[in-house]
Amino acid sequence: MTLRSFIGAAAAALAIATTLPAAAHDPGDVVTPHFEKAIPNIPGKTLTALIVDYPPGGASTPHTHAKSSFIFAYVLSGEIVSKVNDGPTQTYRAGESWYEPPASTHLVSRNASETKPAKLLAVFVADTDEKELTTPIK
Repeated sequence: MTLRSFIGAAAAALAIATTLPAAAHDPGDVVTPHFEKAIPNIPGKTLTALIVDYPPGGASTPHTHAKSSFIFAYVLSGEIVSKVNDGPTQTYRAGESWYEPPASTHLVSRNASETKPAKLLAVFVADTDEKELTTPIK
């Protein structure tokens, strides 16, 4: 194998690995990057869409969001229980949505069902140079 083909194979393996779902905060949810694009008419801002899959009984670890990130959340299937900042704990069903202001603390994010999966679309608008969109609370 030549050096060129070895580098090509390594790059292909890396590309495949980065497109596979990744565990977000714990095994209770799986986050898959879906879309990311700089917003051309808002310099310094990027739109990022993520799909969050919750198995039956699955949950995200409590976390904070980036200081610059405005988030729109939309339930694709199932039911999601969510608590953001000091707001009430609410259950959202497929087709329902909510938003999270910048620098939110997401204390509860879980599947409402112990028997059926749930899926969420999370759309972030954040500073392009933000390194982490979510940080687990320790």
